[in-house]
Order: sequence, then C-alpha cells, then structure tokens
Amino acid sequence: MKLNALVLVMMLVGFFVFTATVSADNNDPGHVNTADQTTLDHQAQATADHASAGEHGNEGGHAGGHGHPDLGRVLPLYACIPFACMLLSIALLPLVAGTFWHHHFGKISAFWAACLAIPFVAVYKGDAVYEILHILLADYVPFIILLWALFTVSGGILLRGTLRGTPAVNTGIILLGTILASWMGTTGAAMLLIRPFLRANSFRKNRTFMVVFFIFLVANVGGSLTPLGDPPLFLGFLHGVSFFWTMNIAPHMLVVSGMLLVIYFFLDTWNFKKEGAVVPDDGEKKPLRLVGTYNFLFLGGIVVAVLMSGILDLGQINTFGVHRAIMDWVRDIGLIVLGGFSLWATRWTLREENEFSWFPIIEVAYLFIGIFITMIPCLLLLKAGPDGAFAFLIAAVKEPFHYFWVTGVLSAFLDNAPTYLTFFNTALGSFYAGMAESVSVPLLMTDKMVYLQAISTGAVFFGAVSYIGNAPNFMVRSIAAESGTVMPSFFGYILKYSLVFLIPTFVVVTFIFF
Repeated sequence: MKLNALVLVMMLVGFFVFTATVSADNNDPGHVNTADQTTLDHQAQATADHASAGEHGNEGGHAGGHGHPDLGRVLPLYACIPFACMLLSIALLPLVAGTFWHHHFGKISAFWAACLAIPFVAVYKGDAVYEILHILLADYVPFIILLWALFTVSGGILLRGTLRGTPAVNTGIILLGTILASWMGTTGAAMLLIRPFLRANSFRKNRTFMVVFFIFLVANVGGSLTPLGDPPLFLGFLHGVSFFWTMNIAPHMLVVSGMLLVIYFFLDTWNFKKEGAVVPDDGEKKPLRLVGTYNFLFLGGIVVAVLMSGILDLGQINTFGVHRAIMDWVRDIGLIVLGGFSLWATRWTLREENEFSWFPIIEVAYLFIGIFITMIPCLLLLKAGPDGAFAFLIAAVKEPFHYFWVTGVLSAFLDNAPTYLTFFNTALGSFYAGMAESVSVPLLMTDKMVYLQAISTGAVFFGAVSYIGNAPNFMVRSIAAESGTVMPSFFGYILKYSLVFLIPTFVVVTFIFF
C-alpha cells in the first residue's frame, strides 16, 4: 500500500512536470489572473473566470476569461439537467441499487459527465473545450490535490489513550474542531478530528447524528472567522476585504454554533440514555497522547502554501489554453511533496492503527469529477448575472436577507466561491457603480457592512446543508461510512437534519442580524 501511494505521488509530480513543460512555450504574461485560490476546506479554488477582473455589477458577466465568450449568456436553463441527474444518482442509487452503486459509482459519474460534455462540445466546440479544461485544471485538480494532501497528512496523526464518547466529551471535540476550522481550514480541522471522534464513539449504537453535527460545525460553520477558513472568505480577501474583517461575522457564527452545540449536547444526552450506553471499562485508563506529531509540520506547510499562493504574484502561465498563476502550480506541487513526505515519514502500521485507507479519497475523486463537469452550465449561468437564465433570481436580490438566503441556497449545491463573488459584485454594482474596486470594497466593508455580512455568512453557513455544499462534507461522510457508521442518503441528510436543525437556526440568524 505504501509503495502504491508513493507511485501515485510520483505520477502526480510527473503530470505537473509535463504540463509545466508543455505550457512554457505558451506563457503569456500579458494576461491578468485574479488568483481565485482555494483554502483549506472546500472545493479548491474558484476559477479565474469566476473572479474576472471586470469591476463589478453587470460588468463581470459580459465576457468570458481571456477572450473567450461568456457562454452563460446563451446557455439554456435545461443545460443544468445532467447536474441534476448527477445529484439524483448520488441521492437515490445507494438506496435503490446499493450494490450496483458501490461497484460502479465511478462509471455513473463518468456517464453523466459525458452526457454534458459531448453535446456541450458538439454545439459550442472550442469554447466548450476551454470551459471543461478550465474547470479541470483550475478547479478540480487543485481541489483533489488539497483534499489528498490533508487526508494523507492527517491520516498520519494518531491519538492514543482512553477517550470515551460521552455527551460532554463529544461536545468538547466538536467545539475544538469549530475553533480550529477558522485557522487551519474546515477541511484540515475535519480530517484531523474525524477519526478520533469516531473511535471515541465506537461503543455507541447511534452515531449518525454525531457525524452530521460534526459536518455542520467543524466542516462548515467553524470556518467563518478568517479567510483561511473557507474559500469564499479567502476570495473576498483577494478582492480587498481585510484579513480580520471576517471577525465582524463572529456574532453570527457564535449564534449559529452556540445553538447547534446546545442542540447537539441535549440530543446526545437523550440518545446516550435512550440506548443505555455504558462507557466501556478497559481497566486502567491510558493517558491521551499523539503519535506522528511531525505531521503537524506538514499540516502547517499546507496552510502556508495555500496562504502564499494568494499573496505572492509570480506571473501567469498558459497551460493547455487555461491561464493560471504560477503560484497556483507551485502550491499544488508543494502540496503533493508535503503529502509524499508524510507517506515517507509515517510507518504504514501507524496508519493502519488509525484505520486509514484510500477508499474515501478515491470515492470523492470519482464522484466530484462528474459533479464539477456537469456543474459547468450552472456556474456559467450564475456568472452571467442579469444576462443569463438566472437573471430573474439575481434581479430579485435587494435586501440583506435576500443576499443571505439566495447566496446560501446556491452555495449549498454549487461552488460557493463563484456564488460569493457573483453577489459580492452585485452588491458593489448596486451601491458603488463605476467606482474602482480599491475604493468600493472598503465602503462595502463599512457603510454597507450588513450586505457583505449576509453574503459571507450565506456562502459559509449554507455549505452544511448538503453533502456537496463544502469540500470536507463528503469526505467526512465517506470516512464515517467506512468505519461502520450508518450515514443518511443525500436527501435523507437534507430532510432529516438540515431542514430540521440548520434552516430554523438560519431563520433565527435572519431575524437577529438581517
């Protein structure tokens, strides 16, 4: 297994060396890249088109990136059907054809991707090819590399000792993860804590609600306080929102996390008593201690690599017609190297003791390539703003609570980074039309703060509504399912948990703040 993993790392490095070599002759420093970067949790970086340097408001939707026409202005709404079918497959097939899904989910993902890609290319030809290459190179590849690096490094950190999942202990673990998420990203915090959390509760009968609340808080809401926490906040930072401005949404985050933690504690206490859980007595309690702590150095390196990729500007490079910042490639190669060092430095027996396997990351890689490709028309329509099929929706957004709910609902099922940027630009265009971004963004941060708060909280909080709302959600679900925890289906998660616990909490936030 360790040898296979190292071979995978070598193949990934080889891919980057090859693409960098091919793209060297096409390097065009004259193009401007806005460096839409991913942070530690979610769905890799936003594409350069989604963060086009056009000022704001309507301007951002009138042209595609680097001379390519904006297909979102001409795409019909039914172009989103393959994406809907992809989501329905994830939701229904595990329930009605579980064995078939388990053995063929990769083929199903490829099928829906082809259902979009083939007619898309047939009709729009080179422009469609560009959009597919763009989302693969600028979104999907960095997304998977970041998840793989965090998954690999965190899998080498083992917590030994006696830790039992009582309601108080579980609430404490989730609280710790919620705090860490803003500083190491939601994905980093989730990957670090999910395995100890599951082991601590191995004696419990009902672990489903525990993992769901872990996703709510650690994998989403906790990433609210800094741009490192969640991709849309990092994107705002790159567009002029000051690093610590996000502390202005701390009250919103405290209300949501406080309500959910209290609900979780009472729900866990009730289940603990209902199932007659008895904390196992294994004799002498062993003190808690971490093994593989050197992996924290690699984890810190990942945080630094992501942050530096958004700050340093080494120019741009053309890779197969897709313009990306050189620092993006440097970051991605650095993440592969850090993951490779973790594999080399950590004994495989330690990973086995940590119940580590490659299946969760493989499942995510297979499913999300289908999600990313079928999602292309939806993102293009969203980017087109008032000139696309979503014009009716964007035109209706006027009040702060509109921004909160519309940004949120779209972020629950689409990439929350371009969703954030769309309504960020809509707000700038509504209030400060014609002003340079360097002038208008500080005004939005102060005079119209409530609108930026609504956009930011909507993009972050609603990522918890579905399994695909934020990068770590599906990873946590997959790791939990592999450990034997019964996880709800795609719609089961939404109907039994999101609608019951999250949406009422967001209603409270709306009445208090918006």
